[in-house]
Amino acid sequence: MHEMDSRKLALLCRELADNKKAEDIVILDVRELSSVTDYFVIAAGTSEPHLRAIVDEIVDQLKEEHDLRPKAIDGTFHAAWVVLDYFDVIVHVMRHDVREKYDLETLWGDAPRVKTRRRTAAKA
Repeated sequence: MHEMDSRKLALLCRELADNKKAEDIVILDVRELSSVTDYFVIAAGTSEPHLRAIVDEIVDQLKEEHDLRPKAIDGTFHAAWVVLDYFDVIVHVMRHDVREKYDLETLWGDAPRVKTRRRTAAKA
């Protein structure tokens, strides 16, 4: 499977970030607002090693499982904001203070949030 639709990729990035206990993961649907990408995935980490673990999980799993490599990786762990550019999905992994400072959710406030179905306990 080489082609993956952008929504599915965004959800997968969310899941991979969640694997490494990323916090406050949000998916913004920017298709109506951006000619550059379809979705932003924004996730927070608590420290440099935590950010690195989240980024590595996303990059490694997408490469191994789906043969997907980011077009670009911007930012640094030191600056506590790393951006993974997968064309249709751009992933922002940031420390909480950096995330609050730049406040992408408000900046892109017109973008609807993609709801993800919570894993619910099996119905009895």
